[in-house]
Amino acid sequence: MKKLLFLSFIFFAFSNGNPTYRIFKENGKPIRYQKMIKQLSNADVVLFGELHNNPISHWLELQVTKDMYNLKGASLVLGAEMIEADNQEFLNAYLNGDLSEKDFIDTSRLWRNYKTDYRPLVEFAKDNQLQFIATNVPRRYASMVFKGGFEALDRLSDKEKIWIAQLPVAYDAKLPGYKGMTKMSKHMSSEMIENFPKAQAIKDATMAHFILDNMKESGQFLHYNGAYHSDNYEGIVWYLKRANPNLKIATIYTATADQVKKMASELKGKNSYVIVVREDMTKTY
Repeated sequence: MKKLLFLSFIFFAFSNGNPTYRIFKENGKPIRYQKMIKQLSNADVVLFGELHNNPISHWLELQVTKDMYNLKGASLVLGAEMIEADNQEFLNAYLNGDLSEKDFIDTSRLWRNYKTDYRPLVEFAKDNQLQFIATNVPRRYASMVFKGGFEALDRLSDKEKIWIAQLPVAYDAKLPGYKGMTKMSKHMSSEMIENFPKAQAIKDATMAHFILDNMKESGQFLHYNGAYHSDNYEGIVWYLKRANPNLKIATIYTATADQVKKMASELKGKNSYVIVVREDMTKTY
């Protein structure tokens, strides 16, 4: 019933000439959803950059997943920032029917909006016997980097290192995204200012690592992540391209605006597609 009401709301918004969201190409020109899907089908990796509390992001993630599955079938692999790599065994056990949903949720440190926003994606994978990869670095290791730089990871055991990108981690502090994080952290100590973007980088590097490790030949990896992790073809994209320059990667970015008739000029050229959602859209938390 909730889904029906939500879809009805979207139809109502469009019918009144005031759309809830609109999709744009990299150059700022609008594109129809089905045409975007057709173009996405040519990509080896699709990075869906969401706003974590935006219901349009989550609804479209599920729609894109369904349509990619219709085109790719069992060669489609799903993965998400929202589940950490050391919980892969619990996720696999749940997908295979060897672990109850309650036990999966209780053991996997899932995000607070899992049930409303990410459960539909995991359930789709379960129902269709698709792989779902927990790609993110365990948060305690990102915290170690924030406090002590990449060098802190050298203290991890060999067993623990299987849950992060291969060391040493490549890092370019001059990438605009990481430079921007440095500017955002002026209230921190000088050491923390330097390490703040490194903590982001270990997440980006680890997500790229597990995407590459789990791709299927002639298939597609559809990955859900925060928009900042793949914006401006940086973050995860930078690490993917560093490992395999020939990968065909498509990025989807989600932004909000007062109106969705046009895409803001500053968003042009930074992502394959941009979903612009009305600023006053209800938030999930």
